[in-house]
Amino acid sequence: MASESKGAAMTNTLTIPDQMPDRTPNQVMRALRGDRSAGEFATAVRRAGREIGEHVSCDARYVGRIESGAIRCPNYAYERVFQHMFPGSSLEDLGFAPRVGGRRAVDRWETADRNHEESDDVHRRTFLSGAPATMAAVLGLDHPLPAGAATPGPACVAPGGKVGAADARSVEDAVREIRLLDDVQGGDALFDRAGRVLRTAYQLLNCGSYGRGVEQRLQSAAGELAISVGWLAHDSGRLADARSFYAEALATARMADDPALEAHAFCNSAFLARDAGRPREAVRAAQAAHQVALGLGSQRLRSLLAMREAGAWAQLQDRGACRRSLLLAHQLYAAGPAEADPEWMSFYGDAELAGLEAQCWSALGEWERAEGCARSAIELQQPHFVRNRALYTAELAHDQLGRGELAAAADSGCQVVSLLGEVRSTRIRSMIADTAVRLRPHQAVPEVSDFVNRYDIALAS
Repeated sequence: MASESKGAAMTNTLTIPDQMPDRTPNQVMRALRGDRSAGEFATAVRRAGREIGEHVSCDARYVGRIESGAIRCPNYAYERVFQHMFPGSSLEDLGFAPRVGGRRAVDRWETADRNHEESDDVHRRTFLSGAPATMAAVLGLDHPLPAGAATPGPACVAPGGKVGAADARSVEDAVREIRLLDDVQGGDALFDRAGRVLRTAYQLLNCGSYGRGVEQRLQSAAGELAISVGWLAHDSGRLADARSFYAEALATARMADDPALEAHAFCNSAFLARDAGRPREAVRAAQAAHQVALGLGSQRLRSLLAMREAGAWAQLQDRGACRRSLLLAHQLYAAGPAEADPEWMSFYGDAELAGLEAQCWSALGEWERAEGCARSAIELQQPHFVRNRALYTAELAHDQLGRGELAAAADSGCQVVSLLGEVRSTRIRSMIADTAVRLRPHQAVPEVSDFVNRYDIALAS
C-alpha cells in the first residue's frame, strides 16, 4: 500500500507530455503467454529471473499492463529476463518499443511506472536476501536504539536487550491485524508490510534477552507470523517464497515443540502444494498435519485438514479418496466449534467449507455440483470477508463456464471485476484472467462482450 501511494505521488510531480504515445496492445507478448493465465505467466517470469539472478516482482497486473500497451519498454532487469525466456529476441521482436530512439518517445510517460517497478524490485531483493535494511516502526513494533548507536540494520533491539511480555503481545497483535487486513484486501498489498513485521519479530527472538515464558510466546507468534507472510506470498503469486516461509514456520514449531504451530504450517503447506501442482506432496502434508492435530482437541481443525487432503485427491483424479476425505471433513465439522479451535481458523465456517468442496468437484469436472457449492459459499459468506467473496465468485464463474453457461459466467465475472479495486490478490486475478481468456472468443454473446470490456478496462487501470 505504501509503495502504491509513493508511486501515485511521484506521478503527480511529472510533466505530462502534450500527446501520449499510443497504447497499442502488445500482441506478441500476449501470444507468447499462450493458454497460461496472467498469474501463471508472472510466476514463469519470476522463475526465469531467479535463474539469472534477477528478482523481478512480476505479477498478473504487470503482465496485464504489458499486454495492454501501458508498458512500452521494460526496465533493464525485465529486458534481461524476457531475453532469457525467449533467446535471440530483441525488444522489438517481443513487441516493445526499441530502447534507442523509441525509448525517448515514452520516457516521460513511463518514468513513474518504471521507478515504481525498479524500487519494488530493489525492495524485494533486499527483503528476500536478508540484506541490512532500516527497521521502521511497523504496527507498533518499533524499538529505538540507545543514544549514539549506529544506524540500525535488521536488528530492532540491541544484542542482549530486554524483551518482555509486552513485546510478545505486540507480535501476537500484529498477526491478528495482518489476518484482518487480508480478509478485506488480499495478499498483494500486504506482503512487504508483513515481511517487515516478520523480520522485526525474529530479531526480537534472536537478539533479545528474555525468560522462558516470553521465549515460548515469541516463538509461537513468530512462527504464526511466518505462516501469515507465507500465505500473503501464496495469495500474491510468490509460491516459491511461500514455501520458504512455511518451512521456516515448521522449523520454528519443531524447535519450540509446538504441535499447534506445526499443524498450521503443514496445513498451509498442503494448500500451497496443491496450488503449485504438487498434489502428492499436498496429500502427504495434509496427512502429516492430521497426525499432529489428533492430540489438539479441535475437530474443526481436523475437518479443514481433511478438506486439504480432499482437494489434493481431486487434483489427482482419485474420486474415491476425495469422497472419503470430504465425508470425513463434513463429519468432523458437524461436531461443532470447541475451545481448542485455533484462533487462525476464524475463516473456516460454512462458507469456506462449501467453497473448498466446490474446488474439489471442479477439479473432478463435476460442474453442476461445483456450481451448487460455489453458490452456497457466496450466500453463506459474511460481508466483511471481501477477499473470499471475490474468490468464491471467481470459482462460480469458472464452474459456470465448465457447464457451458457463457452468459452466467460473464455475469459472475463482472461481479469479480467490480471487487478488484478493493481486493489485491494475484490468485483471484489469475482465476478471473483465465475466465476472460476462455470467454474472449465468444463476444457475440452480449453479456460476454460486456464482461470482456469491463475486464480489459480494470486490467489497464
